[in-house]
Amino acid sequence: MASPNTESSALPIYTRTLPVDPEQIGTITFTKPNNFLSPWTFTPSTSDSGANLLAAADALQSSLYPVAFPTETVYGLGANAFSSAAVQGIYTAKQRPSDNPLIVHISSLDMLRRILDPLGTNAANGTECIPPIYNHLISTFWPGPLSILLPLPTGSKLAPEVSAGQPTFAARMPINILALALIQLCQLPLAAPSANASTRPSPTTAQHVTHDLGGRIELILDGGPCTVGVESTVVDGLCTPPAILRPGGISIDQIRQIPGWQDVTIAYKDTTTSNAPRAPGMKYKHYSPTAAVVLAEPNTPWSQIWQRIVHDNTCKTVGILRSRTWPDISSIQGGVAPSQCFSGSASATVYNGDGGHHKLQVFSIALGRATQEIARGLFAGLRELDLLGVERIYVEGISERGEQGSDDDDNDDGAAAAAVMNRLRKAASEVV
Repeated sequence: MASPNTESSALPIYTRTLPVDPEQIGTITFTKPNNFLSPWTFTPSTSDSGANLLAAADALQSSLYPVAFPTETVYGLGANAFSSAAVQGIYTAKQRPSDNPLIVHISSLDMLRRILDPLGTNAANGTECIPPIYNHLISTFWPGPLSILLPLPTGSKLAPEVSAGQPTFAARMPINILALALIQLCQLPLAAPSANASTRPSPTTAQHVTHDLGGRIELILDGGPCTVGVESTVVDGLCTPPAILRPGGISIDQIRQIPGWQDVTIAYKDTTTSNAPRAPGMKYKHYSPTAAVVLAEPNTPWSQIWQRIVHDNTCKTVGILRSRTWPDISSIQGGVAPSQCFSGSASATVYNGDGGHHKLQVFSIALGRATQEIARGLFAGLRELDLLGVERIYVEGISERGEQGSDDDDNDDGAAAAAVMNRLRKAASEVV
């Protein structure tokens, strides 16, 4: 069997991209209406989408190469969490540091219980193996963008590479129906980080995965763009008080409304750390395009940024990611009419001029005003500006409390805003 860890893996791999329509994949049968926390079954359809999903499940069961698939947060790179060789394939494809742990994705609570109770002791005694601190979190936020830290049990069947030397592992149940159906078909928990090359911006489309991992993996499931756009929130309920290890799709305010979590603390830093990471995203530089990123903190005057751009004669091409207050550069004196350079929900304009001091080309992408729009478009915007070959990217920061007076749900708004700023601070080479 070919393996990503053999000499043959040095050769380019033919990467297939299989389209999957979530409305045509098959039929879900619930024991309780629309409740994925109770037992449920999935029957694939005979459509092309159903066949492609089956092909991905077969690859995950039989191949040592990981498979890329969509979740609601970002695209994941999945492998059988019980197979050391398969999980090693994730690290090889991503060129990921070996001490950076992975999140285990599950499709049911029974699957999680089998991981936590490998010897069947709890099942025999009729006792619950999921720590009770997580009961209300799970019932409120699963399936969804929340990962919980759990104790690695005695006799664990998880590949040691999953926990990367830690006595714990993180798990979550995604809400994306393609991800859930894929895991259910495999009947295997999937270890799955984001499906990008290590340190690069996370992928929110199949095209992003192809750009980074084409020739390194065999299969990409294309289920369309991700709806959240930033990774899951990671929490640790095993410590006192409980802690948030990574901000993501669930906000600290939402978590503090849950019994037992009122005193939850923030245990992450927006900079890198030398300590062994308890969860993904805690130690290493992440989310960075090739171009240098300059993050402007909220309320930094646009005039200050523009003066910096036009007086910097070291850059001939500059990218701008703007959201709420920075203007469209076509309105600046000397600008030109808008020109499309970004395909998707965001619009873009190009400024060509001498910058007052030197020949300058500026590409500007509008992510939108709503926090959810900004989160969905952030990684795609960074990648698009990289493809345009800019030397430096200036990003407009946003308030971590969300947009004042926003029509967005306050909790979702705050969660996305904190996650956006966390990712930007990790990506930035400079903050102004």
